[in-house]
Amino acid sequence: MLQHAVETLPNRKFGYCTDDVARAFMVALAHARLAPAHEICRRLTANYLAFLQHAQLDDGRFHNFMDYDRRWTDEVGTQDSCGRAIWALGYGVEHSANDAWRRICERMLERALPSLEWLEYPRSWAYAALGLAHAQSARPAPAYAAALRELANRILKLYDSAAHEEWQWFESVMTYDNARLPEALLRAGRVLEEERFTAPGLAALRFYETVTIENGIFVPIGNAGWYERGRARARYAQQPLEAVAMLDAELAAFDVTGDAAHATKAQAALEWYYGKNSRGVRMVHGGACYDGLGEHSINPNCGAESTLAFLAAAYAAALRRARVLQAVR
Repeated sequence: MLQHAVETLPNRKFGYCTDDVARAFMVALAHARLAPAHEICRRLTANYLAFLQHAQLDDGRFHNFMDYDRRWTDEVGTQDSCGRAIWALGYGVEHSANDAWRRICERMLERALPSLEWLEYPRSWAYAALGLAHAQSARPAPAYAAALRELANRILKLYDSAAHEEWQWFESVMTYDNARLPEALLRAGRVLEEERFTAPGLAALRFYETVTIENGIFVPIGNAGWYERGRARARYAQQPLEAVAMLDAELAAFDVTGDAAHATKAQAALEWYYGKNSRGVRMVHGGACYDGLGEHSINPNCGAESTLAFLAAAYAAALRRARVLQAVR
């Protein structure tokens, strides 16, 4: 899974990264849940897990960047990449298609647990918490529960320090992958059965909705300036990873509350890819997704992060529909 592309042509110059392979592993597992007999998907899933296994260091952390010649170019990866690798492993514990993969994910996740102390950034906490919520849901263990509670406490402390009546958020600025923060609290609270996490998670998500949903259209924070408290928010360029984060957070809120309004907002996030966005521009074509929605143009490149964001959103929606249909049969 190469990181970048020139339009839809893979760009070998920038090689590979654990960030994207972790995303790809989860997308492949999601695909397998919908089409379990797909042999190509099975091979890809094995390749992605093998990459993650190769990326893990002896201390449980992960490399991130590998050049096209398959040489690691860092001593240790970014905190976000380590958190996302933990997320993928937890997802693998819950959803791996065979027991061998599940056992490998469990061993790698256990080795990674001490590295949680090294994580200092909120989104890395959220990514790791999402993985631990998956693992704890599927294979309850005191170590998973304790680590998940610790990460959720860190995120909750952040919220308690920054939030006030007119700004119910975790930091003084909204930047990237924003909805993962409330989602982490919602999923942790649900798995641990602790409302002290779900209540602020819902409050933060409601606030985020007031910022990003306009007349039923999802308008994520743009990366050209972000949204600093007390200042005007940036509307462009909008990034594809924001839509899948919003979709997942709304589905998590629906699981907690049963309120159909969250399902409606999840659908709005999905439709961002298909052209129901602030510019009315379709972001996907031929299974790929453009890298950004600008004020006057799109970024025509279709890198791994963007395409995997779209696929993750599409599969999450399809899996939810399948669960609903199964429940009513």
